[in-house]
Amino acid sequence: MNNFKKYSLNVIYLIVISTIVRSFLAYFLELGNDEVYYRLYGLFPDWSHFDHPIMIGLVMQITTLDMAFQSEFFLRLGSIIIGAFNIWIVFKIGLALKDERTGFYASLIYVSSVYATIITGVFILPDTPQSLFWLWALLLTIKTVPKCPNISMSGINMLKLSVVIGLGILSKYTTIFLWIGIILYIFFYNRDWLKSKWLYIGLLISAIISIPILIWNIQNDFISINFHTNRVDMSGYSMDFDYLISEILGEFLYNNPIVYILVIVSIIAGLRGKLSLEKSHLRILLLAGLPIVITFIIFSLFRRTLPHWTAPGITSLIPLAAVYISDRRIKTRGIPVVIILSLALISLIITLGLVQINSGFIPFDKSTDYNRIGKNDPSLDIYGYRQAGNKFVYIVEQDRRNGVMDDNSFMVGSKWFPLANYEYYFARKVGMNALALGKLTDIHKYAWINEERGGFIEGADAYYITDSREFNLPDSIIYRNFESVTPSDTIDVIRGNEIAKRIFIFRCKNLITKDSSSHIRK
Repeated sequence: MNNFKKYSLNVIYLIVISTIVRSFLAYFLELGNDEVYYRLYGLFPDWSHFDHPIMIGLVMQITTLDMAFQSEFFLRLGSIIIGAFNIWIVFKIGLALKDERTGFYASLIYVSSVYATIITGVFILPDTPQSLFWLWALLLTIKTVPKCPNISMSGINMLKLSVVIGLGILSKYTTIFLWIGIILYIFFYNRDWLKSKWLYIGLLISAIISIPILIWNIQNDFISINFHTNRVDMSGYSMDFDYLISEILGEFLYNNPIVYILVIVSIIAGLRGKLSLEKSHLRILLLAGLPIVITFIIFSLFRRTLPHWTAPGITSLIPLAAVYISDRRIKTRGIPVVIILSLALISLIITLGLVQINSGFIPFDKSTDYNRIGKNDPSLDIYGYRQAGNKFVYIVEQDRRNGVMDDNSFMVGSKWFPLANYEYYFARKVGMNALALGKLTDIHKYAWINEERGGFIEGADAYYITDSREFNLPDSIIYRNFESVTPSDTIDVIRGNEIAKRIFIFRCKNLITKDSSSHIRK
């Protein structure tokens, strides 16, 4: 058996094992806050959306057969499939950089990343399709950009690359950093591309594919672009090193501490000329990965950032780590110890995470406050909604039988989170709509969903729900839009024979519509 067959077979085994594990997690874990929200993109498709472009909604529409099957597994099926493809692409990147063994090492390191296996490989987020198109574009970049644009297939490959980056931009805006890295490489190391029509046609193709984003923003006063611009606006903000520390620690944990350290070590080795790697390939990887990482680290000096924003860049550098390890194992066989440790760590994280979610064995939260129990336990983000939702069904049925609430009552909230959670696990089970009252920056896509669902009907009743982790009494917007708002029921969420958190239900009676419309898209 030649080396390619040997290592490619090993990668296929890895893909199968990873897919089985991720499928198990996708089936048993409840949806997270963001996942239930992005489900709305599939339910209410549009040219684009307030938070992100269309791709995540399209993926869910495909895997759920146009939202016919909305279980956690089918909503996440796109992540499971994309995660499998990504492992193979990373193998091919390592192969293109050096050899089959390097590709195998790269795929193993990739699987050991929390971002790769859990965040994009199980959870269904905009990062999921972005990860596919990002890695695919990286492979095409390695095969295309360092070469002369006049040789056979270079132009066609540039067009392929442009299409893939365009699809990546339709997944998440930050994919534009790939074009930034490519332009930087061309300007400094291969200016022949500046004389090639294929580069400019390619840029045009990516722009054309991205037109849905432009159309939607024109229709909606560029509110999505303005929203994201404001999130990273540094003017008027002073340095806060706490933000920087949070960003670095987040990157460290999201990417697996061992992987993160390996990437840093391999970057240093590459810059010192200590990797058996073509300079052009080293430059491509660095320019694909570092701009997005450096940009958001700088932002984190002034504003709060999220560690998964930089993760595509760090993932781009994983093949460097594979080259670094491969260089030091020229005559040895088997999987290197550092990779085994990395895989063991991700396995431990998954195991402990499952145990914590289902048993709460680590006492993150010791609060005895009735309204705040569970507040500091992050594992409760994806636990208890199924259980509480079943109890909510009983409450609603009883209220309807007794004539306490209208049969056409709806669920109301003033923030997209946690309203999207309650819509999925509570309202959906009783055929109830969810509508939001509040500022656009609080309700996000619900501003459009309100209109899609027919808006607010005078005299209607509604349920308002909050919990002890994010306890918020109905705010003034809710109070002034109903004749009465009163607490009605409390649901105890039980985990390990103890109360893990509480769900508080309020009855909102007789909607007054004269003020309701003022909270739509303003």
